[in-house]
Amino acid sequence: MSIIKLNEENISDILEAKGITLIKFTASWCGPCQNFAPIFQQVAEKYSTITFAEVDTEAQPALAAEFAVRSVPYLMILKDKVVIYSDSGTLPASALEDLIEQAKAVDLSKITPHDNND
Repeated sequence: MSIIKLNEENISDILEAKGITLIKFTASWCGPCQNFAPIFQQVAEKYSTITFAEVDTEAQPALAAEFAVRSVPYLMILKDKVVIYSDSGTLPASALEDLIEQAKAVDLSKITPHDNND
């Protein structure tokens, strides 16, 4: 499966999608990002029913700011429009696959909405 390049025009389609979506925030100058890229691609090819996307933080600084990305690589996992994981750093393929399996198992009906007005 190919990795979708995200920008301000297509990000809303991804954020509104049902199912599991992995978004990787990256930069060309980032060594760990370059090391993580083939791992992300390899796992994307294995999971054809999951959406894999990436944001080039240099080309899309507004998106990086919108998601409060402070360091790269940064990975975010959404399930049915809900962010269920986000963290910076690289992962080996086995750990990324484990995260995906955990994401599949998340029961969103057991998640209580958070109200920022409390």
